[in-house]
Amino acid sequence: RSFFQTLIHLLKGNIGTGLLGLPLAVKNAGLVVGPISLLFMGIIAVHCMKLLVKCSHHLSAKMNRPSLTYGEAMQYGMENVPWLRRHSQWGKRTVNLFLIITQLGFCCVYFVFLSDNVKQVVEAANATTVSCQMNYTNQTQVLVPSFDSRLYMLCFLPAMILLVFIRNLKCLAPFSLGANLAMTASLILIYFYSLTNIKYPIDLPKVGRAKDYPLFFGTAIFAFEGIGVVLPLENKMQRPQRFTLVLYLGMGIVTFLYISLGTIGYMCFGEHIGGSITLNLPNCWMYQVVKLLYCFGIFITFALQFYVPAEILIPSMVARVSPQWETTVDLLLRAVMVIFTCALAILIPELDLVISLVGSVSSSFLALIFPPLLQLIVFYGEGLSPLVKLKNLVISLVGLIGFIAGTYIAIVEIVARNGHKHETLSTYLVQ
Repeated sequence: RSFFQTLIHLLKGNIGTGLLGLPLAVKNAGLVVGPISLLFMGIIAVHCMKLLVKCSHHLSAKMNRPSLTYGEAMQYGMENVPWLRRHSQWGKRTVNLFLIITQLGFCCVYFVFLSDNVKQVVEAANATTVSCQMNYTNQTQVLVPSFDSRLYMLCFLPAMILLVFIRNLKCLAPFSLGANLAMTASLILIYFYSLTNIKYPIDLPKVGRAKDYPLFFGTAIFAFEGIGVVLPLENKMQRPQRFTLVLYLGMGIVTFLYISLGTIGYMCFGEHIGGSITLNLPNCWMYQVVKLLYCFGIFITFALQFYVPAEILIPSMVARVSPQWETTVDLLLRAVMVIFTCALAILIPELDLVISLVGSVSSSFLALIFPPLLQLIVFYGEGLSPLVKLKNLVISLVGLIGFIAGTYIAIVEIVARNGHKHETLSTYLVQ
C-alpha cells in the first residue's frame, strides 16, 4: 500500500463510534480537564503504538521473519527472558484474547449505537421538519413511542449475520469506500451544527466530578484503541520505513479531531449531551439523514471489526472438521459470534456505559499496559536506561489503574441504571 492508502486506513481504524462518544467523555472530565487529558492520552497512545512497531522490527530481524502480529511479538519477546521462556505461548494467547474481547466489544457497541440512532429517527419520523432550529430540550416535542431499543437490535441481527457471511474483505471494498464517504459527510455536518450552535456565555464546569473521571478514561481509551491495526498496516506498506511518519501524521489528525469534537460537542449541548452526539442532533431531515448515513457507515465497519476475532478463532476450529463440513462450520461459528455480541448488547443497552466498559476492560491492556511491558522484555539484557524502564512502568501502571477504576465504575453505573429502569417500569405498569 502507498503512503496515502496507509494513512486513510489508519484514520479509518481509529475513527468510529468512539469519536461520537467523546463529548460525553469531556463532560465527565470537565471542560478544561477533558481536552488536556485527551491530549495526554493521545500522546501516550501514539508512543505505545511506536513502541509496538519498534519491538516488532527488533524481533522480526532477530527471528528472520518478514513480519509479526501483535501476539507473535509478545510470544517471541517472552522467549527473550529466561524465566518467562516456558510460558511464551501464553503471551500470544493473552494478546489474542484481549484482541477478541476488544473487537467483539466494538461489535456490541455498534449494535447499541445502531439501535439507539435508528430508533430515534423512526420515532421522530412524523415530527421531522425542514427547519433545523435548535429547541434546547433534548428531543423534538412530538415523538411517537415505538418499541424498546433492544428489539431494534434483534431486527438488525439477521442483517449483521448475512453481512459477516462475506468472508472475503475484497468484496466489501466498494461498500467500505461508501461507508467512509458517508461517515466523513456526517462528521462535517455534525461539526458544522455544533460550531454554529454554541451557547454563550459558556457556563460549564471546568473540572468534572472525580467519580466520573474513570468513565472518561474508558471512553477515551476506547476511542484511541487503534493499536490492533498498526502492525497489519505497517506489514502491508510498500515502504515500511515511512510508517513512522504515517503514524505521527495520522494520529495527530485523530487526536485533533477527538479534542475538537469532544470540546465543541460539549460546549454546544452542555448537560444534555448523549452517549453519542448524533442523538442530540435536531430532528430535521438533514440531520436525520446524517444519523442514517453514520449508521450505514457503522454497519459496514461492523464486518471489518468482526474480521479480526473471526481470523483468530475460526481457522483453528474449522481445521478440526472434515473438508465437506468446513464451510458450514465456518458460517455457523460466524453466526454464533454475532448472536453472542447481540445478546451482550441487549443485556447492557446503555451506549455510554458499554463504550466505557469495553475501553476500560480490554483497550487499556492492548493500548497502554502491554506495549511498555513488551519493550522491557524485548530489550531485556540489552541495557535499557533506568529512565526508560521507569517511564514504561508508569505508563503500564496508569493503564492498570484506569482498567480497575474504569471497569468498577462502569459496572456500578450499569447496575444502578438498570435498577432505575426497573423502578420507572414498575411505576409505569402500576399506573
